[in-house]
Amino acid sequence: MDTVTLQRELRAFAREAGIDKIGFTTADPFREMKNRLRRQQESGYQSGFEKGSLDERTDPALLLEQPESIIAIAVAYPSKLDDAPKGKKGARRGMFCRASWGQDYHDVLREKLALLEAFILERVPGARLRSMVDTGELVDRAVAERAGIGWSGKNCSIITPEFGSYVYLGEMITNIPFEPDEPIEDGCGDCTLCLDICPTGALIEGGRLNAQRCIAFLTQTKGSLPEEFRTEIGNRVYGCDTCQTICPKNKGMHNRIHEAFRPDPELAKPLLEPLLNMTNREFKETFGHMSGSWRGKNPIQRNAIYALGHFREQSALPELSRILREDVRPYMRGASAYALGKIGTEQAETALRHAESREKEEEVLIEIRAALRRIADQKKEVHE
Repeated sequence: MDTVTLQRELRAFAREAGIDKIGFTTADPFREMKNRLRRQQESGYQSGFEKGSLDERTDPALLLEQPESIIAIAVAYPSKLDDAPKGKKGARRGMFCRASWGQDYHDVLREKLALLEAFILERVPGARLRSMVDTGELVDRAVAERAGIGWSGKNCSIITPEFGSYVYLGEMITNIPFEPDEPIEDGCGDCTLCLDICPTGALIEGGRLNAQRCIAFLTQTKGSLPEEFRTEIGNRVYGCDTCQTICPKNKGMHNRIHEAFRPDPELAKPLLEPLLNMTNREFKETFGHMSGSWRGKNPIQRNAIYALGHFREQSALPELSRILREDVRPYMRGASAYALGKIGTEQAETALRHAESREKEEEVLIEIRAALRRIADQKKEVHE
């Protein structure tokens, strides 16, 4: 089969397989992206989750022998939560980002890429193929941009005319020489809304992100969070959508297309307090099918504690006091101390003082004393 016919049939099959966009590009090295990644590395802006060296992340020839093309795919996901439950006093809720709603997109896109691989191998039995989704070496955004899936927005997301930036990306390197598609013209213009609204200033400039300040990254880290970020996280337990929800190109993009990504409102916006005493097994059974579960329950629980402090939720006092008193994880005790200091009631102060007399870990003692100072300052303000 000639490559022109195969490419045409691949486009048609991709639609049948539930792939919303497919594009083709060369397997040439991504030289400009390599320079950008080097600048990110030198500036200390990387997340640490990146896979592979700079060369491996930008040169397909290091990942597949004699590559000719890369096939890029995009699958849209929903941005609106139907029948969203509302948090209220005594029943506060957290929020998983939209990219974590429904079934883990890594699994869904790998299945779709596997279908493409089978389709190609049936027609070209000797074809060499290598697929990846998000956690592979190649930079998905760079591949998608060059393959005409969308343009690279100032919010560091690929923005498509059809689905906005609410798309998952994947790619396949192959030794088949497909005709490359043309990139899409940048559509951001002089808009800077995403840069202006970023809560922590993580978007340094259009298309450049300091991952170390990005809330989406921070919610996935383990251990304690620097205090400057705790209030900004609000009730987010995983991820952040702010730079996407503000984007004019996402207005009206609901993308209720794939059943696999249909969100369960109770999981997309879970009650915060029940998260605090979940076992590993309970967490896996409840959230294990979501991409937001990949780091386990510890970061989610820590973020839930910060969120309860953010709400100054008094119903959480018994559980926060128990964590401060009994939890074996120092950063969880520290987070609880912080939240108790934000709540600031007499019961919270009593729990903090009892904990101060027993606590041995210096990092937790620092949090307890800072919380007690916060309560003292609040009392002073009231009297003044």
